[in-house]
Amino acid sequence: MIHPLHATLTLAATLGLATGSAFAFEPAGQDVTYDVGNEAFAGYLATAEGEARGSVLVIHDWDGLDDYERQRADMLAEQGYDAFAIDLYGQGNRPAETTAKKAETARLYEDRERMRRLTLAGLAEARQQGAARPTVVMGYCFGGAVVLELARSGAADDVAGYATFHGSLATPEGQSYSGDTAPILIAHGGADQSISLGDVASLGKKLEAAGVTYEIQIYSGAPHAFTVFGSDRYQQRADEKSWSAFQGMLNEVL
Repeated sequence: MIHPLHATLTLAATLGLATGSAFAFEPAGQDVTYDVGNEAFAGYLATAEGEARGSVLVIHDWDGLDDYERQRADMLAEQGYDAFAIDLYGQGNRPAETTAKKAETARLYEDRERMRRLTLAGLAEARQQGAARPTVVMGYCFGGAVVLELARSGAADDVAGYATFHGSLATPEGQSYSGDTAPILIAHGGADQSISLGDVASLGKKLEAAGVTYEIQIYSGAPHAFTVFGSDRYQQRADEKSWSAFQGMLNEVL
């Protein structure tokens, strides 16, 4: 078991690097190219030193998989988990402009079957690469919506929990949660202007009605994307508290 103090110090050290003017992230893991049908994708694998306690599947935000998700995967590996950051856009497809990012997310929001298929393919690749079981699935912003899509589908085996950070929370028409869904952690900023507190309450009602074990954390003053290192929206207090809550979940379910 990773001592909570070690986890806090690891995050603090990472934050110090991430927000420093001389920061240059150097991945400790490795990029992994894999195919889904006739399409090529590029994920990122960070393996725990020694015997892993389980694994974490990391789902990217609307930027696509970049150094942010790689850094989070490395942090998880340092804490004793195998971590695999999946790619939902395709190898080399990392949109830089807002219009392109909206187009990529819209493609998946409008084709939920593809969203689920690519997520399950990423999970399968993680395990093919040797990632330990069971797995917790977590995601940021757009990735949070993908996490909940997978949770509702019930299609992934040996998943011990789900976590979404400042993610989209809406439930598509015709979908619902099952009572046997693994525990869900929702980390949300109280000042998020993209996903409202009403959205949070609506999801809570759905999870409660379905009998799903869940926890909702709301951080005062935290805007959308409050965990993204070095960004204008980054809030260290909310990031540290949400990361601590996530570590508590991992300790409980893995």
